[in-house]
Amino acid sequence: MPRLADSWRDYLEDCRKMAAVASPYQVAGRLTRINGLVMEASGLKLPLGSGCRILIPGGGSVEAEVVGFTGDKLYMMPTDDVFGLAPGAQVVPNDPAQPKLSTSERVEPRRRASDRAKHLPVGNELLGRVVDGAGRPLDGLGPLEVKHTRSLQSRPFNPLLRAPIAASLDVGIRTINALLTIGRGQRMGLFAGSGVGKSVLIGMMARYTEAEVIVVGLIGERGREVKEFIEQNLGPEGRARSVVVAAPADTSPLMRLQGAAYATTVAEHFRDQGKQVLLIMDSLTRYAMAQREIALAIGEPPVTRGYPPSVFARLPALVERAGNGPEGGGSITAFYTVLAEGDDQQDPIADSARAILDGHIVLSRALADQGHYPAIDMEQSISRAMHNLIKPSHFELVRRFKQLFSRYQRSRDLIAVGAYQAGSDVLLDEAVRAYPQLEAFLQQGINERAGYEQSLAALHTLFGVET
Repeated sequence: MPRLADSWRDYLEDCRKMAAVASPYQVAGRLTRINGLVMEASGLKLPLGSGCRILIPGGGSVEAEVVGFTGDKLYMMPTDDVFGLAPGAQVVPNDPAQPKLSTSERVEPRRRASDRAKHLPVGNELLGRVVDGAGRPLDGLGPLEVKHTRSLQSRPFNPLLRAPIAASLDVGIRTINALLTIGRGQRMGLFAGSGVGKSVLIGMMARYTEAEVIVVGLIGERGREVKEFIEQNLGPEGRARSVVVAAPADTSPLMRLQGAAYATTVAEHFRDQGKQVLLIMDSLTRYAMAQREIALAIGEPPVTRGYPPSVFARLPALVERAGNGPEGGGSITAFYTVLAEGDDQQDPIADSARAILDGHIVLSRALADQGHYPAIDMEQSISRAMHNLIKPSHFELVRRFKQLFSRYQRSRDLIAVGAYQAGSDVLLDEAVRAYPQLEAFLQQGINERAGYEQSLAALHTLFGVET
């Protein structure tokens, strides 16, 4: 006769086997309301940022994310089309599918919030690929075979641990290399209206830069422009070392926000591998507009030209993720395009971006109308880290260039009508003589690359100074 302990042991073993194959109950809620972009659900408690699915009667589901709550009601934003949803549709949480932490691994409590956020694929397998804001391939080159995923949310760097901006980055544009020198880890704004050559300029940077990896986030742009940028502006040379994240204007505002976060996450992965990364985000304005759509839909009040306060909190949170890593590591040099509505440089998004970035390059419609490309307005553009990157002799040539160029521009109308008499102003006389060479220096063909040393040599030659 078996002992009692053996009987209990067998009984518990049978229970363990049954529990392993049992189907657990699934917690679910019900869809109660759809109002514009916002869906309301009851009977389900999920933390902010959680993913969920709304089941369509007859099969299929709609992906959504929790963006807010009031009492027992959840506010969700869809990432897909909502056609086919009906009142009372079942809402179920997504499987977390987050990386599991071993019991021996010690994790700071403040880092666990990012671990609960959505994770998307990163790695060298993304190079040369075009994906959407959810990491799904758009280029028809087959599925992504990746080994690593990473949280879309990351803890900001301790500013005292960042390496300083001390080395220049060659972007292949003569005007920027010589007169608006960019440092590795610098965050720059590219301010432009529509149709002034913004896409062409960032395409030239992507092709000609010396950065090892280029990450391009096309956020809220026209779908036609996405294909044109990849095939014409980026080209095979630039695409081979690039990752393109596309979230066009016809995607949901939630997917546009996620696309910008995903592009930044991919750049962070390569930076942590010690690589020099060029991040191009086109555009920061569309990112802000997506956040505005979400915030207004869930009831946040507008404060500045229709933008709620959360928009101005989101912008620095995104931008501060770029920059240098720890000393001796990689860097993310970022260019964020900012669409100035009606060419208004005091637009609230443009004004906010100017305050949180390390400089800005302004593209002028007047120059573009004259056929002057790239249409960089030297008088309004500045690189705030430039003085740490160049020699005093180089800085003096830049100062001299701007002085002559600005002096000519201020007197341009007088010169055009013949009201200026030569000899009355020595500096203006010099500016008039030098202006054709100054203007030629600022222009560059689409298929022309001007390296950093070449650009600096051209600046010295312009003033007859030996390098």
